[in-house]
Amino acid sequence: MIVDQAQTLRTLMMKSAPTPASPGVAVTGRARLVAVISGKGGVGKTNVAVNLAVCMASLGRRVVLLDADLGTANADVLCDLTPSRTLAHVVAGGCGLDDVMIEAPGGFQLVAGASGLAQMAALGQVQRQKIVEQVHQLEHSCDLVLIDTGAGIGPNVLGFAGSADQLLVVTTPDPTAITDAYAAIKTVHRIRKDADVRVLVNMVRDPEEAEAVFDRIDTVCRKFLDLTIFYAGHLLHDAVVAAAVRERVPFVLSRPHCEASDCISQLAHRMDCQAREPRGDGLWSRVAGWIDG
Repeated sequence: MIVDQAQTLRTLMMKSAPTPASPGVAVTGRARLVAVISGKGGVGKTNVAVNLAVCMASLGRRVVLLDADLGTANADVLCDLTPSRTLAHVVAGGCGLDDVMIEAPGGFQLVAGASGLAQMAALGQVQRQKIVEQVHQLEHSCDLVLIDTGAGIGPNVLGFAGSADQLLVVTTPDPTAITDAYAAIKTVHRIRKDADVRVLVNMVRDPEEAEAVFDRIDTVCRKFLDLTIFYAGHLLHDAVVAAAVRERVPFVLSRPHCEASDCISQLAHRMDCQAREPRGDGLWSRVAGWIDG
C-alpha cells in the first residue's frame, strides 16, 4: 500500500501543534531559524554560535541553541556544561527537546549534541523525522533557534541548512576556508534557491580584510550561481577568544569589552530586528525533502 507522504506530514504537523502560551509569556508567530554552517572545520563556527546566543539572549530574546553537529558536538564544552542527556536521547526516543534542554551561561537554552557516536552522524528517515517534529514545536515557544551544524556538506548539514530561514556561513581569510565556504553555499543553493545567505568572516586582522574575503565569495556566487549573498560582518582575531575557549566560558561574558565581543554584539543587534519576523513558511513545510532523503 502506497502511503501518501504529504498526508502523513500534515497529520504529524497537527499532532505537534503548539499548546497555548502560558500567562505572561508572549509568543508571537514562530521563531526564526538560523543555521550556522561552514565549509570546513576550524573556522570558529561553534564559538560564533555560542557567543551569538548569549548576545541575543541579553537583548531579551528567548534563544535556543541546538547543537546539531551530529557526532562531534562541543557547544556544551565551550559553556563548561556536562549535560546528562543530549540530542541523541531525543533521537533514541523516550524524551523531547524540552527534556534535554538546559540553561547555559548568558541565559540561552542549549540542546547539547552527541559526541563520539557514529550513528548520530548518519541519521535515517525515522531519526530525521523525530528531530523535525521536535524543532517544529520549538518554533512556537521561543524567538530564535540557532542551529549549529557540522562542518562540510553532508546530508544532515544540508537538511538543517535547507530548512532554516537564514544561513550564517562562517569562514576565515584562509584560502581553503573561502573555497569550502563557497562549496557549501553552492550545495545549499542547489536544494534551496531562495536561501537567505549571510557570510561572517572570522579571525581577520581588520574590517578591510573581511570585506575583501566577502567580495571574493560574493563575486563567484553572482557569476556562477546568479545568487546575491549578504555581508553579516566580521570577527577580529583576538587572543582573548582562545583564552576563553581554554577557560570554557563564552568570551562575551568573560571579556565583554574586547574587540571580538564588540563584533559579536554588533552582529546580534543586526539580527535582532529579524528575530521576530521570519519570512516564508515554517520549518515543517521546507524540510519534507530532507525527511524523505
